[in-house]
Amino acid sequence: MPDRDDPPEYDWLYGQNPAADPEPTRVMPRVNKREHYAQPPERPAAPPAAPARKRRFPYGKVVLLLLVAWIAYLVAVPIFAWKRIDMVDATPSGQRPAEQPGTTYLLVGSDSRKGLTKAENRKLGTGGVGDVGQRTDTIMLLHTGDGPSLLLSIPRDSIVPVPGHGTTKINAAFAYGGAPLLVQTIEQTTGVRIDHYVEIGFGGFVNSVDAVGGVQICPTKRMVDRRANLNIKKGCQHVDGITALGYARSRHTSGIGDIDRAKHQREVVSAIGSEVKSPATVLNPFRYYKVNMAATSSLKVDEDSSVIDLARFAWAMTKVNGSDGLTCSMPIRDLAVHWDTQRALALMNLIKTDRTGDIPKNLCQPTGIANK
Repeated sequence: MPDRDDPPEYDWLYGQNPAADPEPTRVMPRVNKREHYAQPPERPAAPPAAPARKRRFPYGKVVLLLLVAWIAYLVAVPIFAWKRIDMVDATPSGQRPAEQPGTTYLLVGSDSRKGLTKAENRKLGTGGVGDVGQRTDTIMLLHTGDGPSLLLSIPRDSIVPVPGHGTTKINAAFAYGGAPLLVQTIEQTTGVRIDHYVEIGFGGFVNSVDAVGGVQICPTKRMVDRRANLNIKKGCQHVDGITALGYARSRHTSGIGDIDRAKHQREVVSAIGSEVKSPATVLNPFRYYKVNMAATSSLKVDEDSSVIDLARFAWAMTKVNGSDGLTCSMPIRDLAVHWDTQRALALMNLIKTDRTGDIPKNLCQPTGIANK
């Protein structure tokens, strides 16, 4: 037992020697609960805001909208032009040639003054205004298929059998029975089936040239023809619609008359086609509109044609000039415009079988006369 005189071992418990307490009891300060809970706890500071991003202009969307609008315009304009075109019955009577490969269009240039102003009629020397009867200055076949596109002139003074009217000039068929009789005459004489008919008057011709900004013609000599109001110099030159029509109508400045005129007609028609296929036609909205509307004032097509058929016709016309096309005149044996039967039949057989790529030069002459 411990000695009574020894210091008590439990002083730490009774507080007699607090200094010796290694962990004395601490008095906690009083907290005013009302003040303590009245203040919300401090929140941590928010991170600094990211710098505002600039809104980028939607160039991609704008370009897409413009492209869609342009495509819609390219489609809408031809459809609108199509609604202005007159439809005619060009279906012939009697038996017709069977269906043939490729597509053959009959292109007729009538002397209708529709679409020309009085001032233009005076300048052209055409006389009268509006429609002045059924006459044609231009008869052409346009064939398109697997081979080169072919534009073939049929001289209007060609001596052929016209059903119901004996043997006479081929343009008399148009005067006697309009489009149906002309189609029947050509089909029965050539054996080539006519798939579609396209007729254009003087006004449409002039407007088409002017719509493309004029065309280049290359007369081999000076041409002065009062009947066509034509006075042009020799050599290549750029001309407007009025002059181009006079050049295509003139037949009194050459010793071969109508034969030379047919050559000039093909020259102008193919020149129009070359200008139409220029990228400027599609890229320039004003030119595109004018080109589509140009011929509609005096254009007629057969009732079986569609806007797609006319578009194919227009596209084929752009390909007849140059290495990817052919322009010829019907083979003839004399200036009285009797066809050269042997060469004409050979040429027609190649057209009927869509083998324009096999047409030799002796069958495709500018005048139709062998080697000329």
